[in-house]
Amino acid sequence: MIDKTFRFEDQDIPARDGQSVAAALTQAGIRAFRETANEDERGVFCGMGVCQDCLVTINGEPNQRACMTLAEEGMKVRRQVALPEFGETPSSSHGEALRLSPDVLIIGGGAGGLSAAIAAASAGASVVVLDERKVAGGQYYKQAANGTILDQQQGDGARLVSEAKAAGAQLMSGVELWGAFDDLQFFGHHHGAPLIATPKTAIVATGAYERPVTVPGWTLPGVMTTGAAQTLWRSYQTLPGKRVAVCGSGPLNVQVALELAKGGAEIVYLAERAPPATAKPLTALAMAAADPKLTAQGLGMLAGLRQHGIKVHNGAELIAVVKEKVGLAATFRRRSGREETVQIDALCMNAGFEPQNEILRLLGAQMHYDKAMGHLRCQKSERMETSVSGLYAIGDCTGLGGAPAARIEGEIAGAWAAAATGHGNSEGLAAKLHTLSKHRTFQSKLWKLYDIAPQDTAPLPDETIICRCEELTLGDVRDGLSTEPGHVGTLKRATRVGMGRCQGRYCGPIAARMVSDATGKPIEDLSFFAPRVPIKPVAISAILAAQEVMDEAADDSD
Repeated sequence: MIDKTFRFEDQDIPARDGQSVAAALTQAGIRAFRETANEDERGVFCGMGVCQDCLVTINGEPNQRACMTLAEEGMKVRRQVALPEFGETPSSSHGEALRLSPDVLIIGGGAGGLSAAIAAASAGASVVVLDERKVAGGQYYKQAANGTILDQQQGDGARLVSEAKAAGAQLMSGVELWGAFDDLQFFGHHHGAPLIATPKTAIVATGAYERPVTVPGWTLPGVMTTGAAQTLWRSYQTLPGKRVAVCGSGPLNVQVALELAKGGAEIVYLAERAPPATAKPLTALAMAAADPKLTAQGLGMLAGLRQHGIKVHNGAELIAVVKEKVGLAATFRRRSGREETVQIDALCMNAGFEPQNEILRLLGAQMHYDKAMGHLRCQKSERMETSVSGLYAIGDCTGLGGAPAARIEGEIAGAWAAAATGHGNSEGLAAKLHTLSKHRTFQSKLWKLYDIAPQDTAPLPDETIICRCEELTLGDVRDGLSTEPGHVGTLKRATRVGMGRCQGRYCGPIAARMVSDATGKPIEDLSFFAPRVPIKPVAISAILAAQEVMDEAADDSD
């Protein structure tokens, strides 16, 4: 059912109620949303507002993320060029500032954040949840914008959202946080107005984003993360394409391949880098013992693939993607060395996850490098409190752990944060820690069955793009290493790697590993780009508006 129509270039694009601009364009067969400085095309990649590659100009205003913007009747959307011209001069006016001072501020409305909200609000604390998405639920539950419930997973998410509201938590969607400062001060904007939050305690539950498979062609329109394809389908009932390939390593690839197949897509190739689970029988049995229910769900998904005639190609990995006259051609290499090329509309990739820990690092929370997972983990107590007093951290932003573990961590953090402000008590910690231990055991065994170790860049050709934003190739970064940088920050100044809109979220971990290999220094927290404000790109007017509010408050206190 078509509810509205908007204009893209010279074409009328139909859209359903609650559909994003990116979803409506994808459904219309349009995958190139913007043009880079090198005149390359880009489209949806992360699907969650991280990569900044789906930017379009809407009603004369450039730099709008198509994946985060809902389609509206009559809006005029244009493909964005490298240096877009503004229509009318942007107004410096803004809405009335919103100041928040709750007992507990929760950043992120996913599995962990909602669970923390329920626990803290039920204890009597005042709770505010800030979420960037239009609809709460996070990346795991992926609630549909129009309220559609596809399966039990979405149903569980809907119930969690309802429980948080019923407990008295205030859920605020569409909030873009851009700053975090000492003494738990948070700055952002909400519907064009500045937002300033100074809570008594704060819980960071910002989740993670996907680690891509960096090969020649991975920046082409139609290539996206597996999670982005899942968002298109689960949130907007839009397939990423008719013929789809999925690659990388991990259970999300299996789940999404099955979901897309049920939705009507043809999964022409499903590449899993790891060998089959039967190659590690003892690990598989230990995983099943830790959580028989989740293990059964995984086996059910594999059975579902077989029912749809989808074969999992274990020991296969993507080596290149090229643009064809119609669609894409993706080439995979098997362990035997045999290569296979398939013609597709869309390619989905997931090779692990990177924690969204920018806020935690900005506030000085201690981290340590997890070599096996290839990312930083936030150090925290049994109460989920970080090294910063009053700051708690839960879920995948602290290191990959999965949604079930995030929910338990949220219950613990919510109860302790509320207790720290004089509300309720934190009884039952031992039982929750026992349950959490079982979830963590399951996760540790699960990931030993897959291959999400950081990708080795040594075999990749120089022309492989590493920094999506600045369009820097692996050759550019290798040339930068000839300056013998002692730190990734020095490499950044020499090459501009990490200076683009995504602020090094994709190229940063790769650059850090390359510097570590070149210098022989082990990777640690300080091996990565220094955290900085703004956390994500934001209009200068939003920062100035927040400064005006703070100046006015200072004048009133004099």
